[in-house]
Amino acid sequence: MGSDSPTTTASGPLTEPQAQALRRLAHQIRRQILQIVYESGSGHVGAALSQADLLLALYERYLRVDARDPERLDRDRFVLSKGHGGLGLVPILAHRGFISQAEIKGFGETGNALGMHLDHRRVPGVEASTGSLGHGLGVALGMALGAQQRGIDNRTYCLLSDGECYEGSTWEAALAAPALKAGALTAIVDRNHLTMDGFTEQEVPLEPLADKWRAFGWRVFCCDGHDFGEICGAFDAALSAASERPAVIIATTVKGKGVPFMEQQAKWHYGALDSQMYGVALDALSDAARD
Repeated sequence: MGSDSPTTTASGPLTEPQAQALRRLAHQIRRQILQIVYESGSGHVGAALSQADLLLALYERYLRVDARDPERLDRDRFVLSKGHGGLGLVPILAHRGFISQAEIKGFGETGNALGMHLDHRRVPGVEASTGSLGHGLGVALGMALGAQQRGIDNRTYCLLSDGECYEGSTWEAALAAPALKAGALTAIVDRNHLTMDGFTEQEVPLEPLADKWRAFGWRVFCCDGHDFGEICGAFDAALSAASERPAVIIATTVKGKGVPFMEQQAKWHYGALDSQMYGVALDALSDAARD
């Protein structure tokens, strides 16, 4: 392992040119998500689009990882607890050099390492195989505690869906983390207010969600999950001060973000695109990028 630290591009508060660069890259990531869904035949497209800006900010500015040495001991860890969002992680892994564009072309094909839920044994940069919701935060907590006990100076991040906040196992981990002083753990909740069955507040209400996390002992930060200034501000605040208490960022997002006929539609939790829908979706992304 080399002596240099794993790299990110973060350097001080987010500037407007940096925000513009992130917005351009987010546009490219969303186009690739749609392309993968169209070419592979289906995917969890709504969830992938809602999390795109959060993951992009994390990987571009905060997560210390190195595709040249993906197993280095002092790397940061990221657990995609909402494993059905793997479709949205794939283009970012490719952008950071962990996988190739050629591999993406075969997404979902028999024998290809890239499938609906990413396998950490087959996909570089993937720390945990996830998909059975509610387990990722516990896994991330274990990683954070392991690093703490071994004296490794790194951070562990975990992205959850808001639907996972129905899971008892999520709250068991949330209760344990402050008690175990897992201050190097940061959770991110993709708060798009939808599950595959409908709106959370019409099913089993989650609000006041921020107060629930505070009651469990977490430091809570809230943001617009599609505004890079707010996203990075929340990360900066969460990471700025040493604390024995873990942090959670609750990011308000839009399921299917960027494609009007998908936005806030439970039926687009998972779906397929024919050629007409694919064209309409790409045009919508292009129109939004010009605004």
